[in-house]
Amino acid sequence: MKKVLITGANKSIGFETARQLLQQGYFVYLGSRDKAKGEQAVAQLKAEGLANTGLLLIDVSNPESVAQAAAQVKELDVLINNAGILGGMQQTPSTTPLSTIREVFDTNFFGVISVTQSFIDVLKKSPEPRIVNVTSGLGSLTLHSDPNWKYYQVKGAAYGPSKTALNAYTVHLAHELKDTAFKVNAIDPGYTQTDFNHHNGPGTVEDAAKIIVKYATIGADGPTGKYFSNDREAGDQESPW
Repeated sequence: MKKVLITGANKSIGFETARQLLQQGYFVYLGSRDKAKGEQAVAQLKAEGLANTGLLLIDVSNPESVAQAAAQVKELDVLINNAGILGGMQQTPSTTPLSTIREVFDTNFFGVISVTQSFIDVLKKSPEPRIVNVTSGLGSLTLHSDPNWKYYQVKGAAYGPSKTALNAYTVHLAHELKDTAFKVNAIDPGYTQTDFNHHNGPGTVEDAAKIIVKYATIGADGPTGKYFSNDREAGDQESPW
């Protein structure tokens, strides 16, 4: 049975991704920084008959927490770096406090690197290791430079740039691992109705999880070092960097 770790999986897109992977026969380490919420999520999945899951306490912005979590996992085939924070609204580049930007980057960028580096050795033991970095269309510099893009006016100093940095890390990590069995991709689930945005997005968590699951389970002929989005005109397709 293949094993997957999903960070930030106690609710929303991460939780639905866990459900869909469990339905496909994976064992899911449900990553959560909050024990009570994580236990509740695991209990809900088990109540649905999805028993092959367990809570893994992990705060991606806390190196000690990440190290403790990594010490507990002896086998892993898929890492889904899903945990992320918005950092509040109105992130005006000229006025947003540096402390806010640092906080967002600590989770969305440095947290991903911390988790990836901590679990890379156990992933290397898998015959088909996969890494999915959950990103956003707001990380695309090309789209942000296009006045015709539907989200052109959505600019900010913290969240979007943290995802741009994550996209860059994805490219370089995929290149490092290009001659191995790894597949490493950045996946934008699209503007989705979640607690993250006060349920304002047009997409569903089911569709958001579906694209993440797709690239978490791709075969040996699948892409690596790419950026795919649910928010493109034709749905799931490659997005410009």
